[in-house]
Amino acid sequence: METFIVKGEVFSRMRKALGDNFSRKMTSEFGAVAVNFSKERFVKKNWKNQVLEPWKPRKRPDRGSLMVRTGRLKRSVRKMGSGVDYVIIGSDVPYARVHNEGGKSNKSVYVRAHTRKKTVPKSVNLRTRKPSRKRVDIGQNIKVKSHTRKMNLNLPRRQFLGPSRALEIRLQRHLKLTIERTITKKL
Repeated sequence: METFIVKGEVFSRMRKALGDNFSRKMTSEFGAVAVNFSKERFVKKNWKNQVLEPWKPRKRPDRGSLMVRTGRLKRSVRKMGSGVDYVIIGSDVPYARVHNEGGKSNKSVYVRAHTRKKTVPKSVNLRTRKPSRKRVDIGQNIKVKSHTRKMNLNLPRRQFLGPSRALEIRLQRHLKLTIERTITKKL
């Protein structure tokens, strides 16, 4: 599980100045702002701290958007918990930490027995004698025995959770606007 905690002196000062109800409301709103900031990283495909750090692009751009095949990781980012002076946002998806921090994986995986359709090239170039890339199923099935395969994965860091100066500024702006609205409403 990958988590990020929003906490600090702001919450204790806010509680002293404006009371517990206001600080509970703001804690909840800070969680929503932090979750939206994190989900925005999937759309913008970058990490925003003091400078913009773009994610490393896909090796095969024809395969679609970065890190959003099913949308499970993006949807899993949510508020995990909160207290009087902190908010925890995170993801319960098992691969969230690897995507957020990057890393290498050298594991052996078990491949179950299965069948594979036999195919042949659709045509041959008469001049070069090279087969075409398009293939045609010839109706035969080949049995593949179960085996283990060594997987060497190298995932680049594509951060979407963590401390960010840009998020702090966004939270300060949100707090300032909410306090101004509260003061003008009471007057």
